[in-house]
Amino acid sequence: MFGAQIRLFRLAGFDVSLDVSWVFIALLISWTLATGYFPELHPGFDAATYWSMGVVGAAGLFLSIVLHELAHSVVARRYGIRISGITLFIFGGVARMESEPPTARSEFMMAIAGPLASLALAAFFYISTAAAGSAGLGATVTGVLGYLAFINLVVAIFNMAPAFPLDGGRVYRAWLWGRTGDMAAATKRAALSGQIFGLILMGLGVASLISGNVIAGLWWGLIGLFLHAASRASQTQAETQKLLDTETVERVMTPDPLTVPAGISLRELVDDHVYGSFHETFPVMENGVPVGSISVSDIRAASRADWNHLTVRDVMHPLSRHNTISPEEKTEAALRRMRESGHARLLVIDRGRLAGIVALRDIMRLVELKRELG
Repeated sequence: MFGAQIRLFRLAGFDVSLDVSWVFIALLISWTLATGYFPELHPGFDAATYWSMGVVGAAGLFLSIVLHELAHSVVARRYGIRISGITLFIFGGVARMESEPPTARSEFMMAIAGPLASLALAAFFYISTAAAGSAGLGATVTGVLGYLAFINLVVAIFNMAPAFPLDGGRVYRAWLWGRTGDMAAATKRAALSGQIFGLILMGLGVASLISGNVIAGLWWGLIGLFLHAASRASQTQAETQKLLDTETVERVMTPDPLTVPAGISLRELVDDHVYGSFHETFPVMENGVPVGSISVSDIRAASRADWNHLTVRDVMHPLSRHNTISPEEKTEAALRRMRESGHARLLVIDRGRLAGIVALRDIMRLVELKRELG
């Protein structure tokens, strides 16, 4: 989903990151507030004042989205759902779950926490607006606080639309899941509602463009397109998860993979192993024990002039939860780890011993075969 990310800070035990796409939306929001929203509602100030209000308003929205996602994350942790972090991106924010909620109740509680947090923030900023006005702080302060009250209310209402993967769609899925006991079927129906809602938003975008409101039309269209695509992806993911529900990594891994010593040079690795096997990832061994992994992309990142003196140990990825998995874990967990880490191959480690290697293409081939065979 995301491109390059910038880690900002850690809050309540969760890493908060910024996708570079957020820079675009922050600039657009600041510009919209400074040149349109605040001048229309609070006329009489100079451009510098409006820009200051716009920047502070965008920063307040940033904080509000972080708190919205933090509410999801805290409740998820309460139910044992691991959250790898919070990321802000062009269409808002997301708490990155490493696994699906275990029960319909946990899904409902986690999903509803975000909109409730936004409603609480809307109430807080509304009260703050009134208090600031009573204290005579002026329109520059009350204007920003009023905007934050309004935008948090909008965020809460919009997110409660029954369109997966919005919060309201997750609430809808939890309700269906609780009624039927079938998470996959519930996801399919909730995702379908998300796709329909996305098409409606795209239709609104087209109507806005025809009426001459270009900026609103583009945003409605982009949000609708994103929601439609995200709903389809969620449905595909749920179907894949159901197909792989009983399959373990051991079933699809390649046992006894070709390994390379940690002490050889990159030149030796390329000449003796890469060109000789056409493999793209190699487990790295030292004294008979796996210590890391190295791929063709890692070699490519190193300067060719350094290949003769750089060793595999110098550029390998040490063993970590990002490039390893146990043979007993489900293949769906392997897929999730590959998505999060960017590694298309994981080392299969069994009690400190290299048991095999599992590749994304092998898992997807299993999915294709299961679909073909019904």
